[in-house]
Amino acid sequence: MTDLLTSIQAALGLPHTPIPFTGSGALPSAFAVTDLACASIGAAGQAVAELLRHQTGHVPAVEVDRRLASFWFATSLRPIGWEVPPLWDPVAGDYATRDGWIRLHTNAPHHRAAAESVLGACADRAAMAAKVAQWSSAELEQAVVEAKGCAAQMRSWAQWQQHPQGLAVNAEPLVHFTADHNEIASSWSGSQTQPLAGLKVLDLTRVLAGPTASRFLAGLGANVLRIDPPSWNEPGVVPEVTLGKRCARLDLHVPADRALFENLLKGADILLHGYRADALERLGFGAERRRQLAPGLIDVCLNAYGWSGPWQNRRGFDSLVQMSSGIAEAGQRWKHADKPTPLPVQALDHATGYLMAASAIRLLTERLKTGRGGSARLSLARTAQLLIEQGPGLNEALRAEDEQDQNPRVEQTPWGPAHRLLAPVTISGTPLHWALPATELGSHRPQW
Repeated sequence: MTDLLTSIQAALGLPHTPIPFTGSGALPSAFAVTDLACASIGAAGQAVAELLRHQTGHVPAVEVDRRLASFWFATSLRPIGWEVPPLWDPVAGDYATRDGWIRLHTNAPHHRAAAESVLGACADRAAMAAKVAQWSSAELEQAVVEAKGCAAQMRSWAQWQQHPQGLAVNAEPLVHFTADHNEIASSWSGSQTQPLAGLKVLDLTRVLAGPTASRFLAGLGANVLRIDPPSWNEPGVVPEVTLGKRCARLDLHVPADRALFENLLKGADILLHGYRADALERLGFGAERRRQLAPGLIDVCLNAYGWSGPWQNRRGFDSLVQMSSGIAEAGQRWKHADKPTPLPVQALDHATGYLMAASAIRLLTERLKTGRGGSARLSLARTAQLLIEQGPGLNEALRAEDEQDQNPRVEQTPWGPAHRLLAPVTISGTPLHWALPATELGSHRPQW
């Protein structure tokens, strides 16, 4: 356990002080998923404690609850009398090929269309399975990726170690920090109870990792504005991840919306983005332009497969990285199963999200000291390496969830009332608190 925490502390430049993880048990997995949850959430809490040390001279105690950390890595929302839409498109999932397994990620309509442009229209899983069975894994992965879709063949960790992308990402740091050289004087009116109050976070991230980061920042008082393209939706996760945020839509291909975006960026303290590595560059908002528009900006980004190597611009998601990096194959062997066995939760997304939040808070602390902004880059594949190299975790079951695990306060969402689980991390004097309920994408205007 301590290995995961000390690795993360080293990557973030945090003191190597132990953080108590209370409770016992772990999610059932070939890997130490609960330990990863505790370590990543704990490091985000410790980053807050170090920020408060700089602001107040006092370091609050940080503690993580093993059960709550595990549950938050699945979902924190407990709807009352309604159900969250399903997470997966009906044909998304793992399929047997001629020589192995492949995962097709079809949740976005354009990603499903890309897979069907290669395989032909598929009404259901049975039709998809019949078509996939005629392909080799490597050929189908390549064909879907070339069609601008999302697919990953199942590889073992040993195969990933031989793969050019595996070699590239494993040579990268867990968090790649870069300091800016231009000084800007800036401060904000954060307090012990809300250390990020007054800070503006522009969130361009989707689905899970980035939105997990901005949700944590919102819980510390940050003003988070999420921007999505006009037609994007992710109904299975929006109620989970929009807690504490305002959500607007902009089309960065339209001049008027580009101008609005530039103005938002000028006002932002933190930018979170999870586009493919070259996407903002191609839109004319590369790193240099972002720094021009917002001197002192804290710029935190992630991608799926890392920032070097032949796949650095490849589309990817947690479930695909689990297939590529050997996690699903190791799970299959661990469970003696006849098919790929992923982690019990999307742990790469959630852990990378908390690491992104911690990175942003570390850069904020640095900005308080020096007046300079900076950037941090993370990837799901590099987080996967951290987890795989840690090896197996505990096999003691977690005590089942009960009503004592929920915050009694009712959150009034557009879909209906809900409870949230209690926060998984306790920072003394700084309770995580979200002023806004979860909301629909595009429900606010694009303004601070």
